Amino acid sequence: MKKLLVICGPTASGKTALAVECARLLDGEIVSCDAFLIYRGLNIGTAKPTEEEKGNIPHHMIDVADPKESFSVSDFERMALPIVENILARGKTPILCGGTGFYLNSILYAHAFGGAPADAAVREKYEKIAETEGKAALHARLKEVDPESAEKLHENDVKRVIRALEIYELTGKKKSEQSDKDVPRYPFEAFAFDYPRDELYRRIEKRVDEMFSHGLVREVQNLLQSGVPEDAQCMQGIGYKEVVESLKNGDLQSTMSDIIKKNTRNYAKRQETFFKKMKNLHKIKPCDIPTAAREVVKLYEC
Repeated sequence: MKKLLVICGPTASGKTALAVECARLLDGEIVSCDAFLIYRGLNIGTAKPTEEEKGNIPHHMIDVADPKESFSVSDFERMALPIVENILARGKTPILCGGTGFYLNSILYAHAFGGAPADAAVREKYEKIAETEGKAALHARLKEVDPESAEKLHENDVKRVIRALEIYELTGKKKSEQSDKDVPRYPFEAFAFDYPRDELYRRIEKRVDEMFSHGLVREVQNLLQSGVPEDAQCMQGIGYKEVVESLKNGDLQSTMSDIIKKNTRNYAKRQETFFKKMKNLHKIKPCDIPTAAREVVKLYEC
């Protein structure tokens, strides 16, 4: 089976440009693995690649969801897996590109939960709770009986929250106490730029400044005026939630910018921690994109 190529790492580290250049060299197509690029209308605050930046390379899983809707890891897995299979069936190289680790892992691995049984009636009960009381209430139930699993699962990942509750109800044991394992779906090689922390922070600050100069505040205002609720899932992304709060409080743009930069730096640190655990990860010394892409392809093809 042809290997998948994964371009990952923290925000503002140059993933998109590297993935596009690798796609040119490998006759590949890019599958975006970013939790906010999926939303239509969220362009500036997500640094969504322009048509020019896409370089005539097919990009998938961008603009696939309405900003008024919630979108879970399970939704991503359901939509993205057939795309990856189709790319492979056409003899091309799937290039997973993004910084949302759970989205990447949902493609790379199938999850097994220690052989615990399944029960349609129990699952339906929790699905109704999610529908009538909301995802947060469902997640709160899991936190009561299995705080360790609740810590690892986002409330939007309803499918796996329900599975954890199902395991507890049927076995009397926490999912976190079961013998979980990730079963690889595909062989893959992963790559990330290895920026010094201070240089990465400079890149983040530059990106945030560019977002404001390109009209981030107006983008958020337009989304709200179009009927997107301020508590919608898409509005919880860094850049969006801070602007919404600042607009409500009448804060100055400089205050918004400083808060977004701080929150983005903290997010980048969490991303780096996540990707340190990724198997088959190669760190690439920062350099110009064509040189980096040639190095990636060389290692990928070994």
